[in-house]
This record gives sequence, structure tokens and C-alpha cells, in this order.
Amino acid sequence: MLAAEAAFEALVAGRSRDELSAYPEAFENSWLKAELLQSKNFKQWFKKGRTIATLMTGIEQWLLPKLGIRNAPWTIHRTQADHECLQPAASQPKIEYPKPDNVLTFDRLSSVFLSSTNHEEDQPSHLTLKDPSIPVSVNLATYGGPEARYCPAGVYEFVGEGSDTRLQINAQNCVHCKTCDIKDPTQNIVWVTPQGGGGPNYPAM
Repeated sequence: MLAAEAAFEALVAGRSRDELSAYPEAFENSWLKAELLQSKNFKQWFKKGRTIATLMTGIEQWLLPKLGIRNAPWTIHRTQADHECLQPAASQPKIEYPKPDNVLTFDRLSSVFLSSTNHEEDQPSHLTLKDPSIPVSVNLATYGGPEARYCPAGVYEFVGEGSDTRLQINAQNCVHCKTCDIKDPTQNIVWVTPQGGGGPNYPAM
């Protein structure tokens, strides 16, 4: 929205080749930057274990603001990208997840429905593959097809059996979290802006 507002301002002023210098300034003064700074260490603490993560997140999100300190004076830096942290499926214990009870836990498609996600059925898929063979030959064979599990909207599913197995992409369900683009172990999935601006439309927000 900030970028769109900066682009609109430039177009109204007749600046068709503008570098949108108003956008970085708007971001610096926005609630978005403040929120990102306050939660900058959240995921990194949890990589250090649940106990220390719970303690330090409590300090950063509750105690420091009570003391008038909005942002933690320290930053936990990453040493590895997300996609580099996946381990081969054969080296990990298999997890049997319980079925949703529809009271506290719900299936993914029910949650997608609540997001009011909408994409035109005939628009080109905004979830693209650099190499269509990799999801089966590498991701499924080595990592157990993680894209079918880490996607919160059930966009990716492996269908067929044996040599007929293929990755089906249900792009119309996408909630634009970009997890697939970030977490794909082979960096083969590329999220691009959907045609027509489709996506989630949370009515309660």
C-alpha cells in the first residue's frame, strides 16, 4: 500500500520515471517498520529452543515495552537461509499428526475459506517452477515432498503413483505467505505477483 501510494503520487505529478523516493521515507515512518523491529528476533530465539525462546520473547514483547523500550537493543543474526535447514526425510522421525478436531484445530482448507482468498480461475499461475521435474525427482525423493506440508493453504499436492507422480499446484488457494518461495529446499519455486491482484481478503481486518 505504501508503494502504491508513492507510485500514485508520482503519476499524478507526471513523474513516469520516478524512483519512488517517497516510498522508503513512508516505510521508515510507518507502523510496519515499528512492528517488524519489535518482532525481529522472534523466530531466531525459537531456533535456540522453546524455553529460552519463551523467556526472551516475553522480555522483548512484554517486559521491554513496559519499561518504555519499544525495540530490543540487540539483534540475533541468522547464519543460514531457511531452505538450507531442511534435512533428508530418511534421517528424521516420521510424525503422525492427529486429525483436526474442529474445536481447537481445523483442516487447512477450512482456514483458507476464512481468508476469503480469490483468484480468477483462468489467470496464469503465479506460482512458477524453474524446473518442473525437480519437485518429484528431488523434493519428493529426498525430502518427502515438503511443499505439500509447509504450505498453510494446501496449494501443493503430489498426485499419481510411481512414475506417474506429479506435483499439482492449486494456485487459486494461495494466501500469499511466500513460504514456498522461501522454504523450498532446491529454490525451484518462484512466487510472482498474481495477475489481477487476487489473493486473501480477510474480512475481519
